[in-house]
Amino acid sequence: MSTDEQVYVQALALGLDPAWRRRTDEERREDGCRFGDAEASAGLAGIRSITYSSIGLEPGVDLLFWRMAPSVDALETAAAALLRAGLGTWLSIRHSFIGRIGPSQYVRKATDQEQSLFAGERSRYLVVYPFTKATDWYLLSKEARQGVMNEHMRVGHDYPTIRQALAYSFGLDSQDFLVAYETDDLVAFGDLVRALRATESRRSTVSDTPILLGIHRPLDEILGLLGAA
Repeated sequence: MSTDEQVYVQALALGLDPAWRRRTDEERREDGCRFGDAEASAGLAGIRSITYSSIGLEPGVDLLFWRMAPSVDALETAAAALLRAGLGTWLSIRHSFIGRIGPSQYVRKATDQEQSLFAGERSRYLVVYPFTKATDWYLLSKEARQGVMNEHMRVGHDYPTIRQALAYSFGLDSQDFLVAYETDDLVAFGDLVRALRATESRRSTVSDTPILLGIHRPLDEILGLLGAA
């Protein structure tokens, strides 16, 4: 991938000021319309965005945007437009994780499970979190790391309906990686996470929180749940 073909992803978690809910029905509807227009404009500008709700699921988080853009600048511009439009003026950024999509060091050819989570049909749930490995991991030989990751990937392939995206955050954010999973079955996803905890790769984990869970919904539906439609 050349430097002019970079692809960046962002998990943008937004929380709503409770005072907004005490505005009149008309004011809330107007705020929702203006917010929706700002999101539509981001799409016209080349930002690919998938919306998720986390109302009552994640403390302080009501909306979760999973976004892809050709530059960090584009992600910033889109976020700024959202936050100054209607409902957006009542929203605060609770979490923002940024990463860059690039070829894996451990997989020669990515499978359907290992993609950016923007192609094909969307699953019901998105789970996303920042991930950082220990310094000792990076001091291992390439062969040693490959062996550990082979075991990790074998476990993942036992759950073919769960798709994963991995983005590199080195130098862009506090974490090493931005990890996202997409699934229709949260029980199976829990089983996968538990199985991965028993692999050698877990020894190198320093941090993998906070874990954000979102339910895939069109923005209009989310606005309806919030009382803005």
